[in-house]
Amino acid sequence: MPLSSPLYSQRWLIITLIALLGCGFMATSLLSYYASRTSIRDNIVNTELPLTSDTVYSEIQKDLVRPILISSMMSRDTFMRDWVLGGERDPEQMTRYLNEVMTHYGAYTAFFVSNSTLTYYHAKGVLKKISPDTPLDAWYFRVRDMATPYEINVDPDQANQNNLTFFINYKVYDYQDNFIGVAGVGLKVDTVIKLLDRYQQRYQRSVYFVDTQGRIVLTGAEGGPQGARAGQSLLELENLHDLRAKLPTPHSGNYEYNAQDQRHFLNVRFIPELNWYLFVDKHEGSALGDIRRSLYLNLLICLVITLIVLALLNGVIRRFQRKIETQATLDSLTGLPNRRGFDLLALQAMHEAQREPKPLTALLLDLDHFKRLNDTHGHLAGDQVLSGFARHLESCLRQSDIVCRWGGEEFIVLLKDTDSATALKIAEKIRLLIEQQRYAYEGKNLHLTVSIGVTTLQADDTLHSLLSRADHAMYRAKQSGRNRTCVEMPHSSYE
Repeated sequence: MPLSSPLYSQRWLIITLIALLGCGFMATSLLSYYASRTSIRDNIVNTELPLTSDTVYSEIQKDLVRPILISSMMSRDTFMRDWVLGGERDPEQMTRYLNEVMTHYGAYTAFFVSNSTLTYYHAKGVLKKISPDTPLDAWYFRVRDMATPYEINVDPDQANQNNLTFFINYKVYDYQDNFIGVAGVGLKVDTVIKLLDRYQQRYQRSVYFVDTQGRIVLTGAEGGPQGARAGQSLLELENLHDLRAKLPTPHSGNYEYNAQDQRHFLNVRFIPELNWYLFVDKHEGSALGDIRRSLYLNLLICLVITLIVLALLNGVIRRFQRKIETQATLDSLTGLPNRRGFDLLALQAMHEAQREPKPLTALLLDLDHFKRLNDTHGHLAGDQVLSGFARHLESCLRQSDIVCRWGGEEFIVLLKDTDSATALKIAEKIRLLIEQQRYAYEGKNLHLTVSIGVTTLQADDTLHSLLSRADHAMYRAKQSGRNRTCVEMPHSSYE
């Protein structure tokens, strides 16, 4: 058959097309695979590991938020301050108080150290006298001299067999803001170890903590890299030669290294609260195994599904964000704006008043003896009174006025285009109305009064200075016998 016959030419054309298509598919597949592998590596380094690091960090902070709130409550507790100012006469009273904190809030440990006597009180009794010459007591003198109100540190708990414990050390001040001691609670490090184990199992990543000198300080139950234990230095680990060259000492960032013939991806994050580095480590094999098996089949499906999910998720997130933004500025109990919402409204109102100019008057209202009502009838009764008070307060105001729940039993009102004389009348109207009200709760009529501070915006005022004067006026109303209104001006005051 001649070489130039049509059949021969057609066969070569088919073979050529098959070869071209085969090479095209092969090249596309290889390019897709290598591109996917590169993308996966980048995703691990830039997204997955940082996201896991953020999640672990958030979980740790969540576990620490509750102890922080408890410690803050202890530092402001009137019993603790009165007991110290009274001369610390009965240590058993403090012991019972700390034991109640531990029992009620489920804290691992609770303590108070007096600055006047340097006595370490614990829920189990008087622990000891602290001394600046004792290394284990150095934390107290550090906290005493620091500028911030509290710190989180990890130390052995001397009252619990020196178990490693997260301590929240909160400074305590008397009523004249004089430092009188340090109080707080502790969280067992075992709690964080269980958290690390859970994340290592869920994400198939190694999670551990390293101090600023490169020593491993906290790992899961199975240990750190290649089973390393707390106390070991990264420099001592034979399998981390490649990493040591890149990371002689801990430093936040993303790294790649080889150990036991496997490529590892590492994210390092500094946690300032603990002065430790969080290490999140993932090896390449676990990340690419499934992709190698399912890449070709899933590319198109993943693309379509991703686009659909992204479109749906975008719509859901937009609606959710709008809902969250609304909720974030409202108090859930009274439906009034909260502090965040008030700040936004108040700054706008001040800007308008100073630009026009028009008078703007602030009222700071505090329910009298509200704690006593809570202690006597319970917090549900207090919530019902707060909700009713908010409704009665709104009934005395115009729609253009700004009213918010400042926190607890405190409320703030901004009266637009209202001078101090008119504002005083409105404040008295509110006070008399509340004095006459009875709030029904479980067959009882609850009664309370309100103390009000009044001040008017000045040309050079900031929101802080305006509210400070209102707070000072309200404090004078409290000191003068409650259930009254006091007015405060920058250079003169009258009641």
